[in-house]
Amino acid sequence: MSGFTVREGAGVVRFAVHVQPRASRSEIVGLHGDALKVRLAAPPVDGAANEALVGLLAEALAVGRRAVRIVSGASSRAKTVEIEGTSASAVMRLVGS
Repeated sequence: MSGFTVREGAGVVRFAVHVQPRASRSEIVGLHGDALKVRLAAPPVDGAANEALVGLLAEALAVGRRAVRIVSGASSRAKTVEIEGTSASAVMRLVGS
């Protein structure tokens, strides 16, 4: 059983993401420990990987890019993201849970 948790409240969901930059393509691949694992084609330079992460999550959860915020770990592979306008169950569907 995974330790992946999605906190939901006040119209937002918050969860951990583990980013693998410079991958062959951008995709959500499952779990890495207690975080959602995301491969990004973008390099971790000048915020490119963060922008790619925001775009990928916004598209996957059918929300606008402005609804996705990286609340911690902007310069790390381990990040915490907060997304408005979606539900914990929608996030869990991304990993097939």
